[in-house]
Formats: sequence, structure tokens, C-alpha cells
Amino acid sequence: APRKDFALAATKKDMMALAEANPDYLGQSLGLWDPLGCLNLDFWTLGNEATIGYLRHAEIKHGRVAMAAFLGYLAQSTPVVSGPHAKLPYSGYEPGLTPPEQWDAIP
Repeated sequence: APRKDFALAATKKDMMALAEANPDYLGQSLGLWDPLGCLNLDFWTLGNEATIGYLRHAEIKHGRVAMAAFLGYLAQSTPVVSGPHAKLPYSGYEPGLTPPEQWDAIP
């Protein structure tokens, strides 16, 4: 069952405490890193806490998409995917190329 006391929205104070609680060297030396001042913004007049929650959600979502894209890049480098196919995935496909070369080969 999901926890009912968990909220995605947080205050700037909560984010500072979370950054200071980071035990690794980078967390201890850098602390809270907000170069654009996004923790002070108010998107769509929903309030600062909702804006911080939105930004945290967006960061997690975009991180997951980037990880999936990197796995696709790695899979494209394997002989199973980069070799010859019975049906070509798109016109201009040339077997045996690296992923950057495949991008360049797309017409």
C-alpha cells in the first residue's frame, strides 16, 4: 500500500537539509547546488512547494528517458542489432556501422 505521509512537494528548506545530509564528498563540499535559482520560482501560480515537486518529478522522468536512450545506444552497438537484417528498419540502413555512423547514414 502506498504511504500516505509522502509528498513530492518540498520547501527550499527541505531541499537544503536533503543536500546537507548527503554523506559523500561532493555532497558535503558542494551542498545545495541551484545555479539558476529554480527553488525560488513559482510555476503556474501553484506555489513554491508545487514548483519544487514539479521540478523533482521532471528530473526523475528525464533521467529515466536518458538511461533508456543510452541502453538503446549500447544495444545498437551489438552484433545482433548492427549486423545485416532480413527486413531493413529504414531506407539508408547500412549494416556494420557504429551508432554515430548509423545516424550519419540516415537520409
